[in-house]
Amino acid sequence: MTGGRPTDAAAPNALPPAWPERAAWGTATSLRAWQQAAMTSYFTDLPRDFLAVATPGAGKTTFALSVASELLGRRMIDRIVIVAPTEHLKVQWAEAASRAGIPIDPNYSAGQGKTSADYLGIAVTYAGVAVNPLAMRIRTERFKTLVILDEVHHAGDALSWGEGVREAFEPAARRLALTGTPFRSDVNPIPFVTYAPGDDGIPRSVADYTYGYAEALRDHVVRPVLFMAYSGQMTWRTRAGDEIAAQLGEPLTKDMIQQALRTALDPRGSWIPAVLAAADKRLSEVRRHVPDAGALVIATDQDSARSYAKTLKEITGESPTVVLSDEKAASKKIAAFSADDSRWMVAVRMVSEGVDVPRLAVGVYATTTSTPLFFAQAVGRFVRSRSRGETASVFLPSVPGLLGLAAELEVARDHVLGKKITDEGDIFAAEDALMAQANASESASAEEEGLPFEALGSEARFDRVLFDGGEFGHAGEVHVGSEEEMDFLGIPGLLDPESMKQLLRQRQSDRAKQQKERATTSEEARERAADSLADVSTHEQLAVLRRELNGLVAAWNHRTGQPHGITHAALRKECGGPAAAVANADQLRTRIDRIREWATRKTS
Repeated sequence: MTGGRPTDAAAPNALPPAWPERAAWGTATSLRAWQQAAMTSYFTDLPRDFLAVATPGAGKTTFALSVASELLGRRMIDRIVIVAPTEHLKVQWAEAASRAGIPIDPNYSAGQGKTSADYLGIAVTYAGVAVNPLAMRIRTERFKTLVILDEVHHAGDALSWGEGVREAFEPAARRLALTGTPFRSDVNPIPFVTYAPGDDGIPRSVADYTYGYAEALRDHVVRPVLFMAYSGQMTWRTRAGDEIAAQLGEPLTKDMIQQALRTALDPRGSWIPAVLAAADKRLSEVRRHVPDAGALVIATDQDSARSYAKTLKEITGESPTVVLSDEKAASKKIAAFSADDSRWMVAVRMVSEGVDVPRLAVGVYATTTSTPLFFAQAVGRFVRSRSRGETASVFLPSVPGLLGLAAELEVARDHVLGKKITDEGDIFAAEDALMAQANASESASAEEEGLPFEALGSEARFDRVLFDGGEFGHAGEVHVGSEEEMDFLGIPGLLDPESMKQLLRQRQSDRAKQQKERATTSEEARERAADSLADVSTHEQLAVLRRELNGLVAAWNHRTGQPHGITHAALRKECGGPAAAVANADQLRTRIDRIREWATRKTS
């Protein structure tokens, strides 16, 4: 290294010693196998534009900086511009580049024009480029410049961003585009990305090198993910004054699913505290084997984040790190959490993409944003592998959209041009609007203001585990805090995927046997409950009657396919009275008799 500039010796396999030492478990001496293969592909053809698609946690930063180091060493470039989505990621890139022996200025702005001669490059945001693309173009033309476009799909988030990137970096000597999440759908092509028509004639993006989650999992580069899904009974009031009770995850209209989800995530209900307590138990189990393991709650807005943090302090006795995107100290908070061994961090969007906190092992997905892009980014925060056997655990609401995304974690999508959206439920639909909403001001959760909705109450039940394409423990819900729930929360923190599947299958088998044994005595139990009902307290009577009513409604659902909430509403319409959660004993008995009459009529 001479005068801050790499020499020919600074080849990919001769990076400074501090750089490879920071690589995760499973890497080669300096580069992982996929990184070396991608390097080989790049330097075989030396293209002007190169798109690398690699799953979150695989090491795109190391790959890009290795390419930069080699190009500097060969004198093929003499300056670098790194474009990142956020201010925090600019700093993260500069720190990583410094460890690789490449000094980068993360504080550069187009207005200042110049930077210190000690720097070999600058880091800017897409928004910063869009402000003054001409100034960036002039700088790019002055030198043989390599432009690294991190999470390049952001170049299509706004028309001005894409146009700015194209104008600023059209004269660049080399452009290296990176992404770790699915491209969104758009009629506008992302700058410097190659497109080719698919079998259906629709143009799709073409990656020069792809390294997916399945390959990374096979190579132990990323952790497998254990999804813990929680359902439960939700009650809310519409603007018309109607009270609705529904089971989280049952078949409902889109509006009702969203309202049930928002009821579950309401900090004033019982669902969130129960799930946070379960996640903390899981974290304690993981920390038995991984002492510095950390956990993260991804919240919808700032108010919710603060409330969740307060609940976590009550559960753990330790104040979590709270990261709000409009705080100047947000980046420092994330860096401090990454370096220490505290338990919890709560954030809104600062950690949704690209932020590297390798010790995160447990997550709670407590946000209403449910696009494939955002979900992939969020889960990507937990999959960075450090040692063999680590498994990530992500807790999420048991709603169809999120469960589907969890099941399709390994599915990759190309950026499709001009795809016609025929259904707003299409996985490609409106991702840009939802991402813009998620990345907008979080001070008041503007998405939900004015909607006809008021959360009244919620309860949590453990529903199922999703792992490696399979579902476990889903033959009926489990009470929070029960031994059955602990069977899953207590899974060892270090376990290879095959052993994990065997253990989950055993849990499933044991539970099926227990349910069969309980079924043989269920009739006797019902008779005993009826005999003793008159002798118990009022609240116990009501609890027994509600369980009986909910059981009959569930049976009606299996028989007719009618959602629970609609059945409850029909019973209220016929029998009168408030929602089941606040109905008295006589009202509950009347509804029980009525649904039994329905069953008799349908049978006859």
